[in-house]
Amino acid sequence: MTLHEPAWAKVNLYLHVVGKRPDGYHLLDSLAVFPAIGDIVSAKPAKTISLALAGPFGATLVAEPDNLVLRAARALQQKFGVRQGAKLLLEKNLPIASGIGGGSADAAAALRVLCRLWKLPPAASQYDLASALGADVSVCLAQTPTRMQGVGEILSPAPALPAAGMVLINPGIAVATPAVFRARTPGVREPARLPPAWATPAGMATDLKALHNDLQPAAIGLCPEIGQVLAALQTTPSCLLSRMSGSGATCFGLFETPQSARAAAATLVQTGWWVWGGAMAA
Repeated sequence: MTLHEPAWAKVNLYLHVVGKRPDGYHLLDSLAVFPAIGDIVSAKPAKTISLALAGPFGATLVAEPDNLVLRAARALQQKFGVRQGAKLLLEKNLPIASGIGGGSADAAAALRVLCRLWKLPPAASQYDLASALGADVSVCLAQTPTRMQGVGEILSPAPALPAAGMVLINPGIAVATPAVFRARTPGVREPARLPPAWATPAGMATDLKALHNDLQPAAIGLCPEIGQVLAALQTTPSCLLSRMSGSGATCFGLFETPQSARAAAATLVQTGWWVWGGAMAA
């Protein structure tokens, strides 16, 4: 018996830095969506916990104890006193260190698949464990559009979203989140004021244009290729909005429909770029 769980990409439609805790962690305000593109975590019964890597980006990772999937598995095993193990397989389809929550989504998928395999309480109840693993792991448990605040632990429902399309592009360069935060111009911004719903993709894009990704300028300074990706999206006639996700280097474009996003993605393929187009939310 082998079980499978998708680990959808997490895309930040905006990201405001709204403060800083005494311990140095930044307080954020963001709206996350989960398009149906991502990694896959599989698990089958075994005596011990092990992890194998596959997929186009699997070779860039190492299946060692510090891997977030292994940390999630061992933490869950310890919490519930589970005596059995699991043979885990991570199919890595998302670029590494790309600002779309790959490692966090993988850890959350590991929690979900192991709760099923080991017949534990649903993974949705494991927010304490998820938060201890990383700031973005909690929001990736449910994989539904969510507003994130605090350091990622304060989660609330997103506005009702229209059936928009999205293009994701990564220039093939990893960007380290700590370096981006260090390079950011000091200062904080007010939390966003969001409506209860957006009726159309165009209306959503108009409102989002008044918001920001406060890490984008610093990330472009460290990785100028991000600017090239944004320029390519901005010059695509049907693109409603382009912005960087998270700390980069992946950028997104919003489109009226998933079909128009897929068509645009086909025109944006370049050597060395990772490009995907489809629905904004799975």
